[in-house]
Amino acid sequence: MKNVAALMLISSIALVSCKKETATITKVDPKTGKTVTVEVPADSVAKVAENPAIKDSAGIFIQTFKLEKGKTYPLTTYQRDVKTMEDPQGKTITATSESTDEMNFTVNDIKGNVYDMTLNLVAKRNSQSAQGKTVIVDTKQALPKEDDLKMIWNINKALTGNKLNVKMDTKGNVISITGFDAVYTKVTTAVGSLIKDANQKASVVASLKETFNEKVLKDQLNKNLTIIPKKGVKIGEKWSTSENADASGSVKVTSNYVLKSVGNGAAEISVTGGIPKKTEKKTQGQITHSLSSELAQNGTIKFDQSTGWITNQNIDVKTTQIETISDGKQSQSMKSTSKSSVMVNPSGK
Repeated sequence: MKNVAALMLISSIALVSCKKETATITKVDPKTGKTVTVEVPADSVAKVAENPAIKDSAGIFIQTFKLEKGKTYPLTTYQRDVKTMEDPQGKTITATSESTDEMNFTVNDIKGNVYDMTLNLVAKRNSQSAQGKTVIVDTKQALPKEDDLKMIWNINKALTGNKLNVKMDTKGNVISITGFDAVYTKVTTAVGSLIKDANQKASVVASLKETFNEKVLKDQLNKNLTIIPKKGVKIGEKWSTSENADASGSVKVTSNYVLKSVGNGAAEISVTGGIPKKTEKKTQGQITHSLSSELAQNGTIKFDQSTGWITNQNIDVKTTQIETISDGKQSQSMKSTSKSSVMVNPSGK
């Protein structure tokens, strides 16, 4: 009997020791759309700071930033486009392009609610594949042999290895970005070794200044780093933004966001929307020219709950365009589709 009792005691101890602690996560139930709280094993939950950057007050989640002095935070952007064109005879041509911009931020100092950071421009990579041929321009690799690629490589190489100074507050507002002049000078020198004509050289540098400046970079960082509205949102709440898709502003891209969950060290946001199907027709005599296009996007964005920094974005974008010419008796159509993957910190998926 004593042995049986001892065995029962050991069994009960084993049962107690096997009982795991649990933690709760708040998320949206995909079946009902309602906000639910679920229990998960505590050891599966990422450690969250006692006072996290993304936290709730009365059910409203606010995004702030709690970065550490001396630490470096990644912001690598990657895009892959697969474009297929189909002619009136049904023949198709497919081309694939990829681009990667690798950069990161090092926190130098924190004064009050303002971060003083160094934006390190680490590397750039571009590739294009079509009809069995692939060309790559990568700043981590040697200068390409093809003459038409040497210019791109030299400009990209001059852009990387540079440092810009960024000041951003704890709410994610980018206050200033400085240091562009040194980059422009470096690019001018690189271009000068390949282009002798002063006007052509000036044109290349002027084009760079239009696409790589404080305003453009501020807009990019604000879009990537802060997604949750300043007023805050509830789990399951939807909000939308709109931006111009063309220079005239007549076409808008709408992005619809939903805060899907906060917990396990991450805040996850879903993204949908795009450009509704639009058809334009022009008739001249008996010939009618029509052009229809639409864009749809779908994906997720994840932020680290403790720091507020983006850990991963993975959005799929599909664009369809059909161009038709008709004389009333017969018509011919050209169709092009583009499937894109737009990622931030792809290694953090």
